[in-house]
Amino acid sequence: MSYDHFDQPVDRHTTSSQKWEKYRDTDILPMWVADTDFMAPPAVIEALQARVDHGIFGYTNTPSELSQLIIERMQTLYNWSIQEEWLVWLPGLVCGLNLACRSVGASQDEVVTAKPIYPPFMSAPRLSDRRLITVPMIEQQQRWLIDFDALEQSITDNTTLLLFCNPHNPGGTVYRKEELLQLADLCLKHGLTICSDEIHCDLIMEPGLKHIPLASLNHEIANHSITLMAPSKTFNIAGLGCSFAIIPDTRLRKQFQQVRKGIVPDVNLLGYTATMAAYKEGAQWHQQQLDYLKGNRDYLMHEINQIPGLRLNPVEATYLAWIDVSAAKLENPAHFFEQAGVGMSPGRDFGDDRFMRLNFGCTRSLLIEAVDRIRRAMLSQLPGG
Repeated sequence: MSYDHFDQPVDRHTTSSQKWEKYRDTDILPMWVADTDFMAPPAVIEALQARVDHGIFGYTNTPSELSQLIIERMQTLYNWSIQEEWLVWLPGLVCGLNLACRSVGASQDEVVTAKPIYPPFMSAPRLSDRRLITVPMIEQQQRWLIDFDALEQSITDNTTLLLFCNPHNPGGTVYRKEELLQLADLCLKHGLTICSDEIHCDLIMEPGLKHIPLASLNHEIANHSITLMAPSKTFNIAGLGCSFAIIPDTRLRKQFQQVRKGIVPDVNLLGYTATMAAYKEGAQWHQQQLDYLKGNRDYLMHEINQIPGLRLNPVEATYLAWIDVSAAKLENPAHFFEQAGVGMSPGRDFGDDRFMRLNFGCTRSLLIEAVDRIRRAMLSQLPGG
C-alpha cells in the first residue's frame, strides 16, 4: 500500500454521508465533522465482506478474541494491565459521556470540564440532570492546557465528575505525564471521578510524543476513572458504532452498566468485526495514514500562518486544526468561510467563537483547494483587496 490509498478521492455524495450531505448541491468543501475521507484499511473491508457473506446477522456477543486484543493493546502500548471484566462495550463514545454523567453523583450535582471542548461534553451534564461548570483552556508555549488554578477554584462540595479529553478536541494537545499527574492529584484531593475521552489517542503526529491513559498512572486514579476509547476516528469506521469504556472500580462499573440498561443497545456485529480487524491487522495502514496526515498538517500550518488575520498553533494530535480567526474581526466567521466555499466547524459550538475547526483528514488536493479558497477570501478583506 502506498500514499495513493490516501491521495485517491472517493466520491461520498451518494452515501448519505453526514459530512458531505450538509453542503449538497453547493460549491462548499466539507471540512467540518470529524471523519476522514479515507477508505478503511483493506483488512477491515475484507473482514466485513467475509462476515456479510456469512449471511446471518443475529444478536451477537462481544468476541472474546476482541477483548483479549484490547487487553494486549493496553499492555503493549501503555504498559497498562487491565482485566476483561473492566471492559464495557458501547455503540458510540458520546453515549459513554452521557452514561458517565448519570453514573456519578446525583441530580443537580456539578460536572466540570474545560472549554473549548467537543460539544457533547457541554450537553451531556445538562441532559443528565447535572449542572455544568466550565473552566478555560489557556495557551502555554503554543499549547492549549486546562487552567489548573481555575479548575481547582471551580470545585465545590457539589462537584462530583470531571470530563476530560486527551488528546484534546479541539486544539490537539497531548498531555504530558507531569500534567496528567497534576490533574489526577487535584481530582483525588477533591474526591472527583474522571471520565477521560481518549478517542484520538492513536492519532498523535508530533515526533517523540506518546499517549498516556490517565488511568494507567496508578491504581488510585484508575479506581476513580472511566476511560473511553474507540477505533472509529483512527480507522474511519464511526458509522459502524463500536466503542468501549474501561472502568476498573467494580462499584462504578456496575453503576455505569445499570444506568445503560434498557436504553443503550449493544454493539452490532459488523462493528465488532471491523474493530477486531483494525486492531489486529491495521498497524501498517495506520502508520501510513499518520505519515499522510503529518504532511497535511505541516502544509496547513505553513500556509495558514502566512494568511493575514489567521493563526494556527502546532497540532500535536488529531486531524483537526483549531484556527484562530480573531484578528480578522469577522462578524460571522462560519458564514464568511462558507461564502468562500469552505465549510468548517464554528468555534462557538466548542465554546469559543474566536476560532474555527478545520478537518484536514482528506486528500492533499482537497486541502490545497480549501486553503486557496480561504486565502483568497481573507486577502479580499484587506484594504484594496
